[in-house]
Amino acid sequence: MAVDEKLQTMRHSCAHVMAEAILHLFPGTKFAIGPAIDNGFYYDLEFPTDHKITEEDFPAVEKEMRKILASNAEFVRKEVSKDEALKLFADQPYKVELINDLPADEVISIYTQDGFTDLCRGPHVASTKEINAQAFKLTKIAGAYWRGDSNRPMLTRVYAVAFAKPNDLKDYLKMMEEAEKRDHRKLGVQMDLFHLDPEDPGQIFWHPNGWTIYTVMQDYMRKMVRRDGYKEVNTPAIMPRTLWERSGHWGHYKQNMFITESEKRLFAIKPMNCPGALEIFKSRQRSYKDLPLRLAEFGHDVRNEPSGTLHGVMRVRGFVQDDAHILCTEEQIGPEVARFCKLLKNVYHDFGFDDLVVKFSTMPEDHVGDLETWQRAEKALSDACHEAGLDYEIQPGEGAFYGPKLEFKLFDCIGREWQCGTIQVDYQLPSAERLDATYIGSDNARHHPVMLHRAILGSFERFLGILIENFAGAFPTWLAFEQVAVVPVSNEFDDYANEVNEALLAADIRSNAYLDDSNMKSKIKTITSEHKTPYILVVGGKEKEAKTVAVRFRADSGLQQKVMSIDEFKNYVLDKVNSHSMAI
Repeated sequence: MAVDEKLQTMRHSCAHVMAEAILHLFPGTKFAIGPAIDNGFYYDLEFPTDHKITEEDFPAVEKEMRKILASNAEFVRKEVSKDEALKLFADQPYKVELINDLPADEVISIYTQDGFTDLCRGPHVASTKEINAQAFKLTKIAGAYWRGDSNRPMLTRVYAVAFAKPNDLKDYLKMMEEAEKRDHRKLGVQMDLFHLDPEDPGQIFWHPNGWTIYTVMQDYMRKMVRRDGYKEVNTPAIMPRTLWERSGHWGHYKQNMFITESEKRLFAIKPMNCPGALEIFKSRQRSYKDLPLRLAEFGHDVRNEPSGTLHGVMRVRGFVQDDAHILCTEEQIGPEVARFCKLLKNVYHDFGFDDLVVKFSTMPEDHVGDLETWQRAEKALSDACHEAGLDYEIQPGEGAFYGPKLEFKLFDCIGREWQCGTIQVDYQLPSAERLDATYIGSDNARHHPVMLHRAILGSFERFLGILIENFAGAFPTWLAFEQVAVVPVSNEFDDYANEVNEALLAADIRSNAYLDDSNMKSKIKTITSEHKTPYILVVGGKEKEAKTVAVRFRADSGLQQKVMSIDEFKNYVLDKVNSHSMAI
């Protein structure tokens, strides 16, 4: 979706109003930056040591903001000289630093509303009356290093949301309330899926329940790429500095790499898989008849992400990508991208996502390669999207420096947008200047292949986090870590419960018999609330005699309890699994 510039302008203006209100209530506050962001805005602030803001202060700040909005004050822009700006903000050290860092020819502008002046490029709304006093809300406080540098002061970031209409705010807050219930970190503990250790930040300890879902996803992706003509490979976790220097990652990505030393040589734990794929391509002489060569790798990568950016399983340091690299000729770019788009749509459908937005990122200013090559690559991407039945939105100048790319965004059941899949066209990594990969063409001369970098899920860790929140832990049958729970009405029927369970396990159905001494009601409560199992089979004397099971379907199915034979139930479950059905 295109950015609503009018709405973002209003949000940025509202950030100025919040800053003014905070200054009224917290005299002596120092101001850094206050940009508009998705759904709202934030402002980074340094509060007096004896008078810091808490979330309990939010109602007072909002009340003060509404007083300011009621004044209908104009936002007045004025251009000033650097000396004037430095004098004006002499008591604001962060503004002074920003002013001193501006290029000599930069126009310096300030905006004033209701007596409050801020350094700002703008634009802003004409007056405070354009900001709806009932359509914003302060939401949370976080820490943020000044300019993202951990060696600089830690500032207080105050977040808020703002919309054009009160009903838009109401809908958003309702969505966030629902998102809170679905938080994968809470469900991860409740359902015993994984845990995170503060002593080992960004690394996930997968428990049997979570790892079962993880491996089901991985087995599914392995099957899908194998059917689509990929060959699976595996490359070393640690590779030498010399390789990363040739690929360009050492110069551009070193700060995010974990580095180790052995025998006076430097090595890096791989943060990505692409150089390894090219090393496999180069290991033998290749012909144009070998192309396209599709190399898939579920490679475990490690990136030294700042601890403050980590978030459950969504943002981690150690992860596995459903990664692949396609080595092809320039003429094969279009067909390969179209093929990938169809595969991606099928995969997303099986996980329950049918609404997609495709972003097409075109040539940036700092690109490498000639214009003609870029134009051919962009046309190939465009044609491939149309062939796959996908429309796209242009993101001008947002491509990688080496080539254009497509980004695929999906929407979960409460309307949140997630960017997962991507495919990028790369002329540079296989080039003579980088890793110098070649093949013999039909003219018997050496040529450099084009490399397509692509992923569908992105990382298994993040995608599983998205699935946990999308389904609120109540996974469809094919993904559930426990598909069936067999519960005897009393321990007298444990033997039959065990017989049913073994028959299901033999059919490759993930089943568990609950044979402990707790009563049936207690068992069902645990299964329902903690495991969210799709099917509970209650067995007693009638079922044992008739060789049947009383099936209780999960509450979200809307189905009533039903008696089935064991074989009938097995076939029912396997049909849901094999069809990747979202229905129970």
